[in-house]
Amino acid sequence: QVQLVESGGGLVQPGGSLRLSCAASGSIFSINAMGWHRQAPGKSRELVAAITSGGGTNYADSVKGRFTISRDNAKNTVYLQMNSLEPEGTAVYYCYGFITLTTRASVNYWGQGTQVTVSS
Repeated sequence: QVQLVESGGGLVQPGGSLRLSCAASGSIFSINAMGWHRQAPGKSRELVAAITSGGGTNYADSVKGRFTISRDNAKNTVYLQMNSLEPEGTAVYYCYGFITLTTRASVNYWGQGTQVTVSS
């Protein structure tokens, strides 16, 4: 059993910053890719950023230069630093982790989601 618990969402004004965190716990052998998706009202879920176990990163074009993804492998935690937030960034943000369990099975797990609202 694995859980991903997100924190750090909230209300922020346009141009402001937020830092999301997502900690994985449970029967973890190793964590491969981790990342964040978001889903805005009436829209499909989309990839925001991803990071490999070796630190390689990938970003959606819409957030490049403003968002930074990082991870602390010792803490099984992934972070998303979001700067210069725009109203279009209003969405539920979901973290995920592609995790190898102690049974050696590999499963993609999702967090419960955290709301980010960008509004004045």
